[in-house]
Amino acid sequence: MAPFSTIQRKMTATFASALKRGRAFLTPTNSSLSLPRLDKAFAKAPEGALFPKVDPAVDGDDCDHDCESCSIKYPAKFKIDEDDKLYGHVNAWATHMLVATGKTDWVRDVSDEQGSVMEAIRDCGVEPSNGKLMLSASNIPTPHHHHSPSEPTTILLLPSFTIIENVTPKTVPNLIEHHINLSPTSTTPFPSVISASEPPNISTLSLDPEFATPHNSISPHPEPPSPSPSPFTTRPCLHKYLILLCSQKTRDARCGQSAPLLRRELERHLRPLGLYRDLHDERPGGVGIYFISHVGGHKYSANMMIYRRGEVDVVDGQAEVNGNPADAQTLANGNSKVEAGAGNGLINVVPDDGENASVLGTPGTSKGNGAEKKKSTTTGEGSQCIWLARVRPEDCEGIVKHTVLKGKVVKPERQLRGGFDRQRGLVSW
Repeated sequence: MAPFSTIQRKMTATFASALKRGRAFLTPTNSSLSLPRLDKAFAKAPEGALFPKVDPAVDGDDCDHDCESCSIKYPAKFKIDEDDKLYGHVNAWATHMLVATGKTDWVRDVSDEQGSVMEAIRDCGVEPSNGKLMLSASNIPTPHHHHSPSEPTTILLLPSFTIIENVTPKTVPNLIEHHINLSPTSTTPFPSVISASEPPNISTLSLDPEFATPHNSISPHPEPPSPSPSPFTTRPCLHKYLILLCSQKTRDARCGQSAPLLRRELERHLRPLGLYRDLHDERPGGVGIYFISHVGGHKYSANMMIYRRGEVDVVDGQAEVNGNPADAQTLANGNSKVEAGAGNGLINVVPDDGENASVLGTPGTSKGNGAEKKKSTTTGEGSQCIWLARVRPEDCEGIVKHTVLKGKVVKPERQLRGGFDRQRGLVSW
């Protein structure tokens, strides 16, 4: 047995160390003061509770059927793991960065691409202060259609749906400190809209000369003054939905095979709805489809991540949740209390089908009590990410009709890996 004095010294050292750590934790730093406040009510959703499953009584008898008109097939030797349980096994992430490369395949680890923004993210020595950053190379076109990794490029930051231009490896620390750290995350409560009298107008957004951030952005996280002008240009991504497909065949041949086939089938179902957007189409609304690098779980190919923007409708100056008047403070707190039975977990979403749809604050109309009311829809940040796997071409019709447009999952037991819902305060991890 150790002498009492030895034990006492160890206890004293342990207490001093714990006290030091406690002081460091409780002392605010410049980075911690800028962090978005997290909702303590965010909870891990049990299987079946994160996103609603399609219901034949509501969504039609064929809502859970495979597409009968699909002619696209995977190669005969396309085999995947069908036995593992998928839900709840993806790691948490706070923000997701897509780096424009103009390519559909990359070196095995995209952070190993010499001189690239991806390498700088890994090696710059600055870690995001608001949680884990998921990093993906993407086929988003580069500004001048170059393929040199050291040239200025563009990134798409999620869930804020923000495009940041003129990013270089040298400016990555600035990017992390002034944009990523201040960005909403997967566990930031979904923000309220701005005043109904001043709806955001995407065509007239003015840019801050220091951070190039829209003044009337609906994000509730104001950016502090900068000691020096920002080298970046920032603008909103105008798509209403994003579908991300892993296409990295250097990690797994099945990803390289499945991604282009799924894109073709998704396009077939999106075009008649007026929702398809190619890589150069920046019309407001619609669905952008991007190829990205490895996200994990290639043995469950194909992996598909669906980001959906949230909306709040304002009718004659009053916000509504599912068609009922909503308390402004409730919305401001991000606590919309939308029931899963509402179907999509969003605040009164207007279908982007070209009929009575309004996007990014443009006015529409609605009829109630026999009278026509003025109505505007504010499209905000990403409110949901639905991560699917084991996706096949014949699944695409149901994914477009029910998952993309309604936030419902057709085959959750077989395909749902996880995700988040900022409006309902739920995550899968």
